[in-house]
Amino acid sequence: MAHLDRVFRSNLKLRHLQLVVALDEFRHLGRTAEFMAVSQPAVSRMLSEVEAMLGLALFDRSVRGTEPTPAGHAVVRFARGVLAQYERTRDEIDAAASGAAGKTRVGAMAVAMPVLLARAVRALKARSARATVQIEEGDLTHLLPKLRLGELDLFVGRLEPGYAAPDLQTEALFDEPMVAIAAPGSPIAGMAQPEWADLAALPCVMPPPWASLRVKLEQQFHRHGLQPSSDLMETSSYLATLTFVGERGGVGFLAQSAARRFERQGLCRILDVPLSLALPPVGIITLRGAGLPAASVQLIECLREAAAQTESGAG
Repeated sequence: MAHLDRVFRSNLKLRHLQLVVALDEFRHLGRTAEFMAVSQPAVSRMLSEVEAMLGLALFDRSVRGTEPTPAGHAVVRFARGVLAQYERTRDEIDAAASGAAGKTRVGAMAVAMPVLLARAVRALKARSARATVQIEEGDLTHLLPKLRLGELDLFVGRLEPGYAAPDLQTEALFDEPMVAIAAPGSPIAGMAQPEWADLAALPCVMPPPWASLRVKLEQQFHRHGLQPSSDLMETSSYLATLTFVGERGGVGFLAQSAARRFERQGLCRILDVPLSLALPPVGIITLRGAGLPAASVQLIECLREAAAQTESGAG
């Protein structure tokens, strides 16, 4: 495999790496050509060139599009890692030249966005207004691969034990319970102590089926001898939850700190319904042994400070 070593060290160019990543994203020659601002024949030629250099088929072509081969998946992972490091280095050089504090790339679950991350970014900006914070919202399944590839510097969200791994370094920040919410002015919001049967009778916004929280919420209904509402919306987005709760006059579930903030803003009403959920803490995940940009180190310090405020219930 000496020729592969030579190709990876000397022959592959950034344009080749951008091509395989784009093909993996779009799975279509035409859309890849549009993205790269070249013709479709040029994309085909470039792909053939990369495959000839490696002596491997990277993508299977069909009328339905392109699909990575096993070798293609490996090269795509390599390309994503190299491009992520290239972008990080470019940003650090740009920051040093301009006097800015650099850039941090954060993957965040919805539970961390409205309060914890908002406070931490505000504190970071107070220290260095020119620091750039790039935030991508999602769940662990979506964000951890990006963290491992170097496309993200850190993850903020619930530390689900099923995702623990030797290459990941975790830091728990605080425990975050869930609460049930309804739209202000809705009949159930006016009840002093709604019952679970009242919740089950209304349209309900729940996490997606693959989320561990979904199972735990369904178990709450079952413990009271009830089935969740058959009028169901599924989302992990807090904005979508607030939207559907308001539009449908239903109920939903949010992290307590976020629900309190939204309630102060008049966007929801927290229901006096006890939720007995065993939930993992909210915290930070970084890649063990990976060097972090200065802006990421500062943001982690700000996250710790914001967590202390959130846990104490401060503004």
